[in-house]
Amino acid sequence: GLSASFFTYLQVLQMSMNAEIPDDQQKLTILAYISTHLLIPWMTIILMYSIFIPNTWQRCAAHVVPAACVPILVYIAGAVRIPGGAEFILGEVMLEMVLWATVPTLAAIFGAHTLNTLRRKAAMARELGSYQLKQSLGAGGMGEVYLGEHKLLKRPCAVKLIRAGKATDPQAIARFEREVQATAKLTHWNTIEIFDYGHTEDGTFYYVMEYLPGMSLQDLVDRFGPMPAERAVHFLRQVCDGLREAHSMGLIHRDIKPGNIFATYRGAIWDVAKLLDFGLVKSIAAGTATSESSDGMVVGTPLFAAPEWTLRDGRLDERSDIYSLGAVGYFLITGRPVFTHQSPVKLLFAHANEPVAPLRDFEPGVPDDVEKIILRCLAKRPEDRFASVESLADALDGCRSAGTWTQPRAFHWWKGIDLSSLDITKEASDPSALTQVLEVSEIT
Repeated sequence: GLSASFFTYLQVLQMSMNAEIPDDQQKLTILAYISTHLLIPWMTIILMYSIFIPNTWQRCAAHVVPAACVPILVYIAGAVRIPGGAEFILGEVMLEMVLWATVPTLAAIFGAHTLNTLRRKAAMARELGSYQLKQSLGAGGMGEVYLGEHKLLKRPCAVKLIRAGKATDPQAIARFEREVQATAKLTHWNTIEIFDYGHTEDGTFYYVMEYLPGMSLQDLVDRFGPMPAERAVHFLRQVCDGLREAHSMGLIHRDIKPGNIFATYRGAIWDVAKLLDFGLVKSIAAGTATSESSDGMVVGTPLFAAPEWTLRDGRLDERSDIYSLGAVGYFLITGRPVFTHQSPVKLLFAHANEPVAPLRDFEPGVPDDVEKIILRCLAKRPEDRFASVESLADALDGCRSAGTWTQPRAFHWWKGIDLSSLDITKEASDPSALTQVLEVSEIT
């Protein structure tokens, strides 16, 4: 900008000095000489900008096209002030200036596009141990997510990196590693699988997990509306199985929500539920779990928070996960959360104090037994809920709609929508769900 301003000033200054010459024809000759020779530094600025400033071709064009026009416009403004200059403008000098300006400008735009493409490919070609990063899938609350591939097995995977801005935060790194270690202990079919984790040479912590084609339950409801009760029961039943293993190991999830449950395709089976994001996992083996993180912040997602989260001395156990799972079921069937307050504080207060509206108020066709199970999960007092996910699973198995969401029905449902988001080999694949399920919300 400073260079452009300087050369504009220099051109105007020389033209002002040229105006003092008495001979008009000589003025025009000198004006043409000044304008054409000052194009050289102008074009140098344009080319240097495209080389040294990482940019898209659109932004580059938005800068260099006006820059290329400035010396031409200054030349026209100077020429019209000279008698006979109007005819002189459209002559050989103007043609020469336009050519001199156009060629470097087009070269700068094309060069910016080429360099930007190379930079993106270089960034995507980063290697982490045995894994090669293919493309960015977005960023979550703790890390950035990439589509990766094992260099030898050629197996697609999702690679999560801790954010560079948090790399020096010991608490962030500890939480990141806790998420990996807790999830790596879990082997159930309905829990996301961790393949590997480690540190890069620059200290970046990463872990590698299975890539899940499909959508989160949040995306399913947002895009297609409330789902039938039998399909909701199908998903809830699977999450119970995944949580059973975690609870048996003394781990509670603490952030069960539709965005953390993924509907995917595995082993030729449709609508496989995968539980993700154990970043808020807490051990209850010693019976000391609370609703706070180590730095004193309440963590989790208020829309699906158990009432005991609001208590400073509240004890969280597996019944807290059952409450959140009931809130997920409520959302899947009605298409809306249990409470809809905008303020996180009001949401937490509502979970602890406000009565839950029956599902029939929003979905009249919900079966009685399904509604009864979900409302029991949403009881304010933990002792009024199901005592364990095993008992919740047994109740779901006893529903009249249990087992009616069959594989043929699931297959036909998925075939009836655009399946491009399931093709992990295409750059057009939809990464939004993967990004969502890796987010961790924190509220104070």
